[in-house]
Amino acid sequence: MSIPLRCRCGQVQGEVGTGRTYARASCYCKDCRAYAQWLGAPGLLDDAGGVDIVAVAPSQVRFTAGEEQIACMSWSERGIYRWYAACCRTPLGNTPRDPAVHYAGMSPACMEGAGEAVDEAFGPPRRCLVGTGSATAPVRVNRLAQVSGIGRVMLGLLVARLRKRRESPFFDPATGKPIRTPEIVGRSQ
Repeated sequence: MSIPLRCRCGQVQGEVGTGRTYARASCYCKDCRAYAQWLGAPGLLDDAGGVDIVAVAPSQVRFTAGEEQIACMSWSERGIYRWYAACCRTPLGNTPRDPAVHYAGMSPACMEGAGEAVDEAFGPPRRCLVGTGSATAPVRVNRLAQVSGIGRVMLGLLVARLRKRRESPFFDPATGKPIRTPEIVGRSQ
């Protein structure tokens, strides 16, 4: 099964498979919150300032149209890559700088049928995984769900490393370099 991907204006399209989902969580870290604000799109933050993320194997992500609109930014030379549709500033996902780490934190904001279809495919977001100390309102943390989510991500990364299957639409397979040169954005922007 897969969920269609589509930026708000429709130029970037694709799909994300549901077969190798690591976890789904809300992230409250300052970087994710700042990224949502930098994009300027409404509705990316929940009531406590969290960002919904579906952690998947990047080999489950495929773009079918608008690849030339995919852009990348990072807060620093060492920061994670944050991918978005330049045409309408829809968040797509986050990846580590190293493509050997087989992880993509995909944004449900780019998934068609966000809400019920995404909840059905990936389960509800768990308010537990990252940066709850930076939340803008009280967040109830379920430690068991937090440990389970982290464990599922780690297991997914280990399985991907053992399979040596690390395709990613965000990195050139021949060079391992990102498909777009990341724009380093200072926090003041």
